[in-house]
Formats: sequence, C-alpha cells, structure tokens
Amino acid sequence: MTMDSSGGDGSGREGPGGGTPLTGSQWYDADAGPLVRPYAMTGGRTKPGPSNVRFDLIALVVVDDDPPGAAEEAVLGPEHRALLALCRSETQSVAELAADADLPVGVVRVLLGDLLESGFVRVSRPVPPAQLPDERILREVIDGLRAL
Repeated sequence: MTMDSSGGDGSGREGPGGGTPLTGSQWYDADAGPLVRPYAMTGGRTKPGPSNVRFDLIALVVVDDDPPGAAEEAVLGPEHRALLALCRSETQSVAELAADADLPVGVVRVLLGDLLESGFVRVSRPVPPAQLPDERILREVIDGLRAL
C-alpha cells in the first residue's frame, strides 16, 4: 500500500480513525437511509421497564381496551407508535412484532415494556409447561371421546 501526500492510501477513503465514512464501504449504504443503533431507540436500556417484566417470544400483545389519550401517544417515539399500529390491526406475538417492525427482539421487548407501563398494551403470557395437562390424561380424553 502506498501513501499519498495527504497521508492517505490514495483511495480517497478515510481509515477507521477518519472522520468521514468510507466510500464504497460495506458499512454504509445510501439506499438504506440513516442508521439508528438499537441502543438509541431504547435510550441505552436493555431491560423492559423498572418492573423487569419478561416478554416471552410467544407472549401475545394487544392494545388495551382503555388506552391513554392521543396526547400521551404523541410523546411516544416512532418505534413505539409503529408497534402500536401493528397491535391495533391484530393481536400479535412478540416475535411477530419484531419481524413486522424489522427491529431486534431485544429492542421490541424494551419498547413493549414502555407501552405496558404506560397502559397502551396488555400482554398475555403463555402457560408454563408445568401447568399444562399431562399427555397421558389428554390421550385418555381423546380415547373417551372416540368411544362415544
């Protein structure tokens, strides 16, 4: 590699310590638009809310029957509003919301924690496997129904 008189490598690109993005770099794409890091969307938080509620991937999220007013919704960020719009169309799981909003699951969990604490959404958690009926009992019920 040869250095030019400006101290660069002659390619017209700045190195990793340079102040401008690399032209033709694999990290920047003009068609992709501005890059927003996940920590910027969550304010640096990695856990949902002060109550540390845990959102399972299959937990179902629905808009609350009596949500706060439009004034409270106006102060929400664009990602919060996008999740609300997705929930208004139909009840969705946390995994579906992450896929439809094109956001990482961790970010969606933090944003849903905000919406839950503000009263915008309700979350129904899945039944733990320990509380599900035993397979033997279900087979007996099926056999009994077939015998009718």
